[in-house]
Amino acid sequence: MNILVCISVVPDTTSKINFTESNTKFDRNGITFIINPLDEFCLTKAIFIKESLDANITVLNVGGSENDPILRKALAIGADNAIRIDAPANKSLSVATLIANYTKNKEYDIIFCGKESIDYNGGKVPGFLSSMLKMPFINACVGLDFENETLITKCEIDDGIEISKCQKPIIIAGQKGLV
Repeated sequence: MNILVCISVVPDTTSKINFTESNTKFDRNGITFIINPLDEFCLTKAIFIKESLDANITVLNVGGSENDPILRKALAIGADNAIRIDAPANKSLSVATLIANYTKNKEYDIIFCGKESIDYNGGKVPGFLSSMLKMPFINACVGLDFENETLITKCEIDDGIEISKCQKPIIIAGQKGLV
C-alpha cells in the first residue's frame, strides 16, 4: 500500500507573532515552525497503517527549503520518503494544483491531508485535490479501519459520527482524534 501524506508548515501556536511594514507583513523572525497538527494526526495514522499493513509512506510539502527540517522530522517520525515542491504555499488552489500534478503519474492508495491548516484555516486543499484527481474524498475523518480491501471511515458530523465504507484510492482529510 502506498500512502501520501501532505504536510504544511505552520507557526507554532506558542510563538509570539509580529508584523512589519505597518502591520501588513508577517515577520518570520523568531518564529518556530512545526508540522501542521492536523497533518501530523494524518502522519501518525499512516504510520499505524504502515506497521499493520506494510505500507510505504511519502510526505509531501509545498514550500521553500526553509521547510526541509520539518520534512526531516517527518522522516524521523516514520515516513519512508519526503518530497518538497519548491513553490510558495500561499493559495489553496495553487497548492492543490501542484500536489495534483505531482501525483498524477503515481499510484497512491490513500492521500492524507489535514482537514485544514492552523494558520489559514481554509480547508480547501483536500477538496480541490479530490476534484482535480477525480478521487473520492472523506472530510473531517476521525477514524479509519480496514476490512480486507474496504476502508471503514468515521467522520465527525453535526450530530455525531458518520460511518462509511469506501474503496481505494481515496483522499482523506483528517483531524484531531484520527485513530
